[in-house]
Amino acid sequence: MRGFTVSSLLSLLVLPVGVAAEAPLRIAITPVLVEHYLDVNRQWVAYVGEQLGRPTQLLQRRSYKEISDLLEQGEVDIAFVCGLPYIIDHARFGVELLVAPQVYEAGPVYYSYVIVPADSPVARFEELRGKRYAFSDPLSNSGRLVPAYMLAQMGETPDSFFKRYMYTFSHSGNVEAVAVKLVDGASVDSYVYDYLAATNPALTAKTRVIQRSPPHGITPVVVRKELDRQLKGAVRRVFLQMHETAKGREILKAMMIRAFVVVPDRLYDSIREMRALVERRTPQLSLERARPR
Repeated sequence: MRGFTVSSLLSLLVLPVGVAAEAPLRIAITPVLVEHYLDVNRQWVAYVGEQLGRPTQLLQRRSYKEISDLLEQGEVDIAFVCGLPYIIDHARFGVELLVAPQVYEAGPVYYSYVIVPADSPVARFEELRGKRYAFSDPLSNSGRLVPAYMLAQMGETPDSFFKRYMYTFSHSGNVEAVAVKLVDGASVDSYVYDYLAATNPALTAKTRVIQRSPPHGITPVVVRKELDRQLKGAVRRVFLQMHETAKGREILKAMMIRAFVVVPDRLYDSIREMRALVERRTPQLSLERARPR
């Protein structure tokens, strides 16, 4: 099988007006999540800096693996990641939960959607056998682990089940790949898909959701273990109080987030359970070492 990537590399420095020159707070994000609202990303990173009274730096990398490496090396302070990299990095080098966005009324959870072209006859995931499929990132929960778990329950792997599969390193890239019929199906983060449905309905109209997973802990904001404790607390308060300020509400509305909330580690236990089953039944499909094929 062959795999290829759709990615970009960006590093932007955001300096709030009047802030003294000091080491910026480095905040990382990946286009796997939110490449379609980069301007809003700049705004919320700048907002954090304004509220703290210090400079902030937005770093964007193409994959979760690259951001995990930066966290482990101490080159990033805060990162918007996925539940799967969080549980791996928490076990490996102690990355800590800060907050998580609440998008749905049900709480700080989200879903993995299986989508197909709007006019596809496929009605169930099982009918995608022998078809072309798109994953997002090798370390994405909704974009890879969930479908890998579904396959493991069937006694299958991506190699045995699909004719061909690819990684786009972007949930919106998965939607686009399905919309133009580059692939026959894909797994997508429900938050990203619903955001696109609201902001680019012409795109999502070319696709159809045929399956929704059970709820899982939504993509969290994490911090490196060594970050100063007082600074962690201050940053957490900025996120938690964001919906209480006019500017914060404006940014949250643009991101389609109700508010940021504190979440317990156990919220990600379902991801741990899926990962354990996948790696127990198909050890050759190690999610921590996953790479495009």
